[in-house]
Formats: sequence, C-alpha cells, structure tokens
Amino acid sequence: MQMRIEAYIQEQVLAERLRKNAVVVVYDAELRYRRLCQGLASDGTAVVDATESSIESREQAMRALQSLGRGELQGLLVYVPAEASLDDEHKQVDPFSPFAACGGVFPDGDGDSFQSLCLKAKPEHAEEIRRLFAEDAKPDFAVIDAVGGGVGWPNLRAQLGAESSRDILLGLMAPDTRQQQALHANDAWVSEARDLFKRTLGLKLRTRGKTWSSIGDELWRFVLFSEFVFDLPETLPEALADIPRAEQGARPIVEALCETLRNDRRSQDLYIEKAEEVEHELNLPDQCQALTDLGVRDTFPFEERTFLIQAMAAFDQEDIERVRTILAQHERSVWTSQGESREKWYLVEAAASLAQACEDLEQRLPEHADTLEALVQFYVGSLREVDRLHREFEQAVSDYVWQDTRGEMSSLIQRARKRYAKVAESVQQSFMRLVKKTGWPLPNMLANTQVFDRLVAPQLKQNGHRVAYFMVDALRYELGVALEKQLAEDGAIEMQPALVQLPSVTPVGMASLLPGADDLLALEKSEDGLVPVLDGKPVATVIQRMDAFRRRYGQRFAEMRLEDFVRNKGPEISTETDLLVLRSVEIDSYFENHPETAPAEITNALKRIRMAVHRLVEQGFHEVVIATDHGFFMNSHAGAGDVATKPHGDWLIVHDRCALGDGSADDNHLVMETERLGIRSNANRLAAPLTMAPYRAGLQYFHGGLSLQECVVPVIRMQLKSHEQPSIKRASVSIGYKQGATRITTRVPVIDVSVEAADMFSSEGSYEILLEAHDKKGNVVGEAKATGPVNPATGTLSLQPGESVKVNLKMQMEFEGKFKVKALDPRTQTVYSQIDLETDYTV
Repeated sequence: MQMRIEAYIQEQVLAERLRKNAVVVVYDAELRYRRLCQGLASDGTAVVDATESSIESREQAMRALQSLGRGELQGLLVYVPAEASLDDEHKQVDPFSPFAACGGVFPDGDGDSFQSLCLKAKPEHAEEIRRLFAEDAKPDFAVIDAVGGGVGWPNLRAQLGAESSRDILLGLMAPDTRQQQALHANDAWVSEARDLFKRTLGLKLRTRGKTWSSIGDELWRFVLFSEFVFDLPETLPEALADIPRAEQGARPIVEALCETLRNDRRSQDLYIEKAEEVEHELNLPDQCQALTDLGVRDTFPFEERTFLIQAMAAFDQEDIERVRTILAQHERSVWTSQGESREKWYLVEAAASLAQACEDLEQRLPEHADTLEALVQFYVGSLREVDRLHREFEQAVSDYVWQDTRGEMSSLIQRARKRYAKVAESVQQSFMRLVKKTGWPLPNMLANTQVFDRLVAPQLKQNGHRVAYFMVDALRYELGVALEKQLAEDGAIEMQPALVQLPSVTPVGMASLLPGADDLLALEKSEDGLVPVLDGKPVATVIQRMDAFRRRYGQRFAEMRLEDFVRNKGPEISTETDLLVLRSVEIDSYFENHPETAPAEITNALKRIRMAVHRLVEQGFHEVVIATDHGFFMNSHAGAGDVATKPHGDWLIVHDRCALGDGSADDNHLVMETERLGIRSNANRLAAPLTMAPYRAGLQYFHGGLSLQECVVPVIRMQLKSHEQPSIKRASVSIGYKQGATRITTRVPVIDVSVEAADMFSSEGSYEILLEAHDKKGNVVGEAKATGPVNPATGTLSLQPGESVKVNLKMQMEFEGKFKVKALDPRTQTVYSQIDLETDYTV
C-alpha cells in the first residue's frame, strides 16, 4: 500500500530533518503543514506553534531550547504561519530567525516545494502530478493521494520487499543481501523495472542484459550523471552532451535518490564505488577542466577537489565569509570524509576559524588594554581562544604536511600563521606597556608561589585527607581550559588563573610551586647560571625539589613520574601517604625536541592526566590540585630574521627569552628592577624582548620571557568523588572498516564507529571513545586524527546511542604488518570493541 503524502512529509521530511538538526523552524504561510507539525510532539520533542502569538511562542521556544541544551529534550520544532525571511534585513525582524540559524529550516530551497515533495513521494506518477499542479497550484493532500490508484510492479514489490516506488528504485540501486539473492533468483522483474525507470526517471534502458549488475550499472550512471547536470550552472561540455540523462521534471526524484544513497551508512560505500567508476568511465575531470563553476553538489570526487581549491583561493583573498559558505555546503559531503580529502578540508576549516577569531578579538583588544588586570582578564576569558585555535591549526598542519609533497596547502598555512602572528604581536605590545607601568605579578591575583600554601597545605591539616599535587611542565592556560572540561565528570572542579614566577623557565617555575615559596624563594645569579633557592637550599633539580616536600611532610609524602603512576610502574602508594606529587614533563620535552609533532603529543599528555585522576579515585584520594611552572608560545610563523638582539650590559642570558643582571633599556627590550617583577635576587634587573621573538633563530616553541602565553597559567582544583558514570556497557560499540575489509591500502584509513543502545536506559547521555591501533606487543601504531568528530585536545570522540561517524586513523609511517584497531574507554583503557587489520601499502 502506498504511503499517504501527509505521512511521507511528516516522517520522511520533517521528522528526518529534526533528527539531523535537533532544531527546525517550519515556515508555512498557507497553513498546509500545521497539523503534521503538531503531530510530531512527544516526550522528547517540543513543538511550538506560533499561530496565536509570536511573542509568547518565542519565549516558549527559548525555554525549550534551553531544555534541549541541558539534554532534557532531543528536538525542537517551531511552526511559524508566515513566509520564511529570505534576506538579512527581514531576518533581523523575524523573531524566529535565531532558531533557524542554530538548526534547520523548512522549506529549504526548491527541493522542499510541495510539488517537489509530491514528486519524491510518487516518482512513478511524475507526469500526472506535474499536470495536477499545472491545473491547480495548491492541490489538497487527498488529491495527491488519489493519484495512481492501483498497485503496480508486483514482482518488484514482492522480490524487494518494498512498497513505494522510491524504495523500489533504492532497492535496485543498492540492494541488501536478501534483495540481491531475490533479484538473481529470476528475471521476472526486468520488464517491470524498464517500465518503472521510464515513468519515474525518463530512462529508456539500452542494455539488453537481464541481470541486476548490468541494469544496475546503467541506472547508476544515468542517475549520477543527471544530478551532476542538474546542478551544473554552466553549459555542459559538448563531448558530454549526448550522454543519457533525465529531463528537468525528474530532478526532485534524482536528487532525492542521490541524497539518500550518499548519506545512508548502508549504501555510502557503494555510492563512492559507483561514482568513482562513472567519473572514470566518462573521463569527467578532463572533459570538465574548462568549467569554473560546478554548482553546490559534489556528485563525483573530482568536484570536491574543485570546491577545495575555491575555498583555498577565498582564504588567500581574505574572504572568510566565502570560505565559510563553501565549508557549510560541503560539511556533510561524502567526499570530504574520505582520508586525505578530509584532512585538507579540516585544515581549511581550522585556518578559517583561526583567522575569524583573530579578526574578532583584535577588534576588541583596545577595549581591554587600559590596565594590566583588564588585559589579563580578557586573555583568560576570550583571548586564549586564539591560542587554542592556533594550536589546533598547527596540529592539523602536523597531521597533514607529511603527505603534502606538492606544497598544495602551503599558501594557506603561511597566511594563517601570519594572521595569528599579527594579533599575537598586537597583544604583546599592550602587555609589555602595561607590565612596565604596573609591575608583576598583580597583587589581587593568585601567584604561582602561593598555590601550594593556599590550595594544598590547608587541606593536609585535615586528618586522613589525601591530596594529589600534579606538577605539570608547560600546561598553558588554554590547555587548562580543555583539561577542566575533560575532568568535570570525575568530581567537583574549579579552575583559576595564576601568574608565574619570573623568569618563566622550568627550574624557577617548578621551585615556585613548592611549600613556602611565596616567602622563601630567591634566585641567585652566579657564574654557573641561575639557581633558585628555598630558605637558603638549592631547588634547581627534581631531587632537590622533592626533598623540600619530604623535609616538611616526611612519611606522609610520596612522589613519582605521572607516566609511571598511570602505567602502574612506580612503587605502591602507602595508605599513609596524604600528599602524592605527580611530575609530568612530556609537553615541554616534546616541544623542545620535536616541535613539528608536539601539538599531537599534547593530547597524549592530557590523556595521561585524566587516567591518573581515575586511578586516584580508585586509590582513595580525596582531592587533586594541578599546577604548572609556565606556559609557552608556538612560534611556527617565524622567519629567519625574527630574532631579538641581546641586550647591552652585564647580563646572564636565561633560556631564550630573558636575561638577568644589569644594564640599560633599549628600543628592543623591557628592562626593569627585579624587585618590581616579584623576584628576590642578587641580580638587579631583568631584561626581556618587547616582541614575541627569542634570542635564537629557528625556535618554533619557546618560554622564559614575558607574554600572556608564557606568564598566565591555570590552576585546577578537584574534589574527587567515587561514582559510576552511565556505563557504555549498556550500549554496544561497533567499529568496522570498508564493510569488513581486512587490509588497509592507505596510512589514513577511515574507520566506522557507532554506538547502539542496548536497552531503554542507555538512550540518554553521550559516550566517550578513544580509538587507537595497537601492534601485537600493545604499542600504539595509529591514533584517531583530530578531524571531524575527534576532539583535538582529548583525542576522543563522543557519541550518542544510535549515532555513527567516520574517523580518520593516522598510522605511523614506519609501521607495517598486522594490528588491532580498538575502541577504548579513555579513562580506564577498557576495550569496548576491536577489529583485526593488516597493512597493504602500495609503494
């Protein structure tokens, strides 16, 4: 029995759009769809009807949107009995345009016209439906339902188990296993298929074959090429003019078929295979090389490459709005999710996000540059976002650049870096001007030298209260924000900024985190260098610093490397241990030694902190305090001449960004008395470059001087609680590769990841998954790339039950052989699902 047109629009169009966008605004001046929209209301979906009052409805919609954000609702549909606003001027006065902007809208283009919807629902009766609309532009639902009357194509319906002609067409193009067997069993359906194709698509089959494969190949070529031509704004090249294609009237049917085949996980791989075959068979890249505008749909893979080139050209022209438009049009493209293509698109997106943030925040900078406190607060609240976006951009560069042998993305990379450098220098000028005026640190903000005595020592006075104190090297502020979000599920958490002890180098910074540092820490300048001392005792090395804890807390104190604690390699923690110090140097070490790949290592460092916190909960600790010695600046944009000249005078160069000693100021340096910069020392003055430049050339990473990135750091404090999250064991995690293939031919394979709810109680909340490839010894040989659904800071992805995504796995260049891809719990490393694969690279 044919589906009624009302049910088709409600279930296949409105409900599907709501599932995809969560928020949908339906504009309906003719009141045609009001009843259908009201029928979608449920416990999980709010429907707001603006027919009676737009003001009250907008307030109701705002409350529903807030509930959606809290996870209390899964969907919000707003029904507006008016025409949709087409231009920006009318959108500004439309009270519901903000809801449309954060979700989806209906109707959205000509494909959502009532006539187009009717053609998609009943493609076999296209000619009759077009005649109806020619006679009456607004036919009733009942009139459309009456079209066709009887049931045709009985063999096809029976063999494919399909009712509607749309489902029959889909079954013939992408049959499942049962349908394939039925089609191969006999050819009684062939004559019916010929009639169906002619009536719905205008396709007259040329093949005389009666097998599904021969008929299917011609159908695929006809449908794909038709969509390509429909979307082509320019004249079709003469060499392609005689290739069979559908008439304009079949456009809604063709586009609906292609959209379904591309976006349905079950048919997507087949679509990719068929589109590549047709593109090669018709030699489309060469035939269309003179075309400059291919429309907005990328039916074939070569179109995606042209859209990418357009986006890169728009970025070079600083037309970020145009870049955004292209990205929005192709964010769900089947081709942008494929291996190397996905990385290029992600790099463009990361560059656009960085450039946009730079522009926005640079405009706001003058409003917050009157006082040092205002500038620091602006950095903490907003400016640090530029650092995050720059780090994520550099991570995308690091992930991609090894395969960019032709330098295809080099122009975009350099322009994005220069844009970040420009805003960083603007901020630096304001910061150094205000430090010279105010001094350092600010008296009304937490200083690093105060962290232990204010946040840790008082807690240790409570009998049996166990505290873990993380001393993390180079955890700059924006990383603290990312870490705070990761840890929020493990306990009550709060983060605040702290101001580092100058100079911002590791021995001084780590010494500033010791007990009594605010009153007892001093720096001694000698011929051998700079030595931090605490109450007269040197604290320049790890052993000396740990002895400072041991002198105060005795057997109540224990310490080890964070990595050893996570891997359970260190000594067993005694139940008498109330203060456990965990040391981490991975971020600073990687940046110092491997700056090109260091951004990706940050993800692993944060992972280890998270795993350590989980272990601390298991071991009965009550509280965690995470502190750091200094921040850092990523200097990837620097050229050969971007180096600071060393100051004149009697100076000891400390690291790459400052000097202690005596001398006078010049045009390139801030020179101030150490006392005004919070330094107890036998050195009278500190000198630091005014710009974001070090004393050595070629540094892609540095710290040691004065900048917001180096000197404003996070302090995270957590109250741990033993609790169980909604367990992912109540949901089934599934991973797969190319419908069961066991060999990878690229170092960037795309893995399918999905979470299916196992029971009614596992339908709420999201589940976090870490995807890794392990060799037979358990070594990590591949990791999820920070593209698409993968969080760049955590390296994990979060999925709702019923959701599925494609994830790029980056394999290590030197690895070849058999391996396992594992879906893991990022906190406990529990394996939820795994598959066995093997490399098969072509050299």
